[in-house]
Amino acid sequence: MHGFRHTHASLLFEAGATIKEVQTRLGHSSSKTTLDIYTHVTQPKKQEVAQKLANYIDF
Repeated sequence: MHGFRHTHASLLFEAGATIKEVQTRLGHSSSKTTLDIYTHVTQPKKQEVAQKLANYIDF
């Protein structure tokens, strides 16, 4: 069940929610807790970042 909090936070962040919005939604007193423990880079986001680099290098 606790894993859903991690997924929830990561998906909100990926969808464009600010870290403050995610922090508030999860009830954390510190954004550091939200960033360091609850948000993770998803596979689609990893691919998006890799594509951004490829596009940049390709000019």
